Amino acid sequence: MTAKKALLAGLALSTLGSVAQAADEVNIYSYRQEFLIKPLLEAFTAETGIKANVIFSKKGLLERLEHEGANSPADVILTSDVGPLHDAVERDLVGTINSDIVDANVPAHYRSKEDKWVGLTARSRIIYASKDRVEPGEIQSYEDLADPKWKGRICTRSGKHSYNLSLIGSIIEHDGAEQAEQWLAAVKENLARRPQGNDRAQVKAVKEGQCDLALGNTYYYGKMLTNTKEPEQVEWAKSVNLVFPNQDDRGAHMSISGAALAKHAPHPDAAIKLIEFLTSEKAQQMYAEVNYEFPVREGIEWSDLLKEHMGEFKADEVNLGDVVKHRAEASRLVDKVGFDN
Repeated sequence: MTAKKALLAGLALSTLGSVAQAADEVNIYSYRQEFLIKPLLEAFTAETGIKANVIFSKKGLLERLEHEGANSPADVILTSDVGPLHDAVERDLVGTINSDIVDANVPAHYRSKEDKWVGLTARSRIIYASKDRVEPGEIQSYEDLADPKWKGRICTRSGKHSYNLSLIGSIIEHDGAEQAEQWLAAVKENLARRPQGNDRAQVKAVKEGQCDLALGNTYYYGKMLTNTKEPEQVEWAKSVNLVFPNQDDRGAHMSISGAALAKHAPHPDAAIKLIEFLTSEKAQQMYAEVNYEFPVREGIEWSDLLKEHMGEFKADEVNLGDVVKHRAEASRLVDKVGFDN
């Protein structure tokens, strides 16, 4: 870390620490981007009078919590995936969310069984299929990706990425590790290229004819389709059909962004109020409109884009705690079959 970065980090910590004793404030460590969270926090403050102080970072927040220990000013941890929530639990960095409001707002499969974290938004890991080279209905399940007919026709990001580890973990949970390994090895044989790039890069590859199928999260479709600054991404999105797998059995794999209560939260009551607010009808509607994600709370209307391009689909309702516990095993399988090589 440069001296400048160290100074800025120290100033940020000092700022949060200086308000740690104020009862009408809450301190947040957020992996989620500022443009997504800021409107929600402003609405929370307007409704409750509680000031929200936040540090944003793409990485390193859990390590920071470990280093700070009992002196940490953090009250709430916001993540963009279930993986970091699981890691926070494993590192004993979170407390228990005791809230009947949260339990009523969020279905059980999007909550930790031990009340250690809660989902705030949902997304599905779907198959993007070329409109030109894949017939509608030609692929219908994750298992179909292992069919030799797709040899040289599939693109994906690294198998070690959290999104793919979650998908592999769901296959382990449903079918067992042996079946998951066989599936992963077969999908590797069908790859058009070495895993690389992010989810949008896979859709670009489909548009350019490098592959015919790609794995990706649903919200990237909305981001591409509305990207006026980079209109080529609109064309990427228009080149694919969205396939929600396994509609005849368990349903499409789901994951979440989420929240946890920091173990040493200096403002636990305000922290719980914030988490309750983020699961409220108002906040869930805001999430749906801003980031093309699915509300976790039932009865919230989807954004117009989601309704137009995704419609109703069957979602896998396995508890994500039972999926995310397989992350380490999923990672070992990725190495064992040489998926990223």
